[in-house]
Amino acid sequence: MDELPCHDHDHARTHGLPDAGPLRGRTVVLIGGGSGIGLRVAHQAVAAGARVVLGGRTPARLVAAAAELGGRACWGAVDTTDRSSLASFFAELDRVDHLFTSAASYRVGPMRELSDEDAESPFVSKFWGQYHAVRSAAPKLAEDGSVVLMAGAAGARPPAAAPAYAACNAAIEGLGRGLAVELAPVRVNVVSPGTIDGNLWAHRPKEDRETAFAQYRRDTVLGRLGTEDEIAQAVLFLFTNGFTTGSTLYPDGGYTLR
Repeated sequence: MDELPCHDHDHARTHGLPDAGPLRGRTVVLIGGGSGIGLRVAHQAVAAGARVVLGGRTPARLVAAAAELGGRACWGAVDTTDRSSLASFFAELDRVDHLFTSAASYRVGPMRELSDEDAESPFVSKFWGQYHAVRSAAPKLAEDGSVVLMAGAAGARPPAAAPAYAACNAAIEGLGRGLAVELAPVRVNVVSPGTIDGNLWAHRPKEDRETAFAQYRRDTVLGRLGTEDEIAQAVLFLFTNGFTTGSTLYPDGGYTLR
């Protein structure tokens, strides 16, 4: 099975939800919602009364995440680097109140060491993937809804030699400002996290992880890494604060202050 129907249901707006709150009964679309930060956003959104639609490339992971979240979650397979896949995914939705795309796959490293294909990969997956996700979602976006783009603190302060990756994150911040103008009154903001002790780093070699974590602790004002739930809280703030648009929020422990 590749996809579940993700149409809205009236009972999801009226039964078993918190009595109040800006996410009550809203549809939150999370591409990359099967794991990591996206899944933590899903948990917090469901707890706030939202219905969540999970997207990603791995159906088994999405099925497991939807089961974990309960009856207010559904899922659909989607590849953000494939425009026809994005079009098919959003065609299944009646309405999008809030959109967050954390799914991306890329390589980072020094300009003089990466192949051209690897150097371009952050733009292909992370920048253009989000751009085309928003473009496909635009006809379904509620006027009082929002988009949150995912960048990274490396765009403001590169931690090592990875210029294409740093440029990609900076470009996403610019994309957020540009889309905020074009899509208004839909709000568009950017979350730009620092290093997070979570799913992304869990799959990297232990030695690389420990070296990066030690450096990040030294380089931040708070002296520690962030958690996926702390980033999810930042995303929910950007979903729900009706007077914030065109902004970039840095939940990075003060990394960009050093």
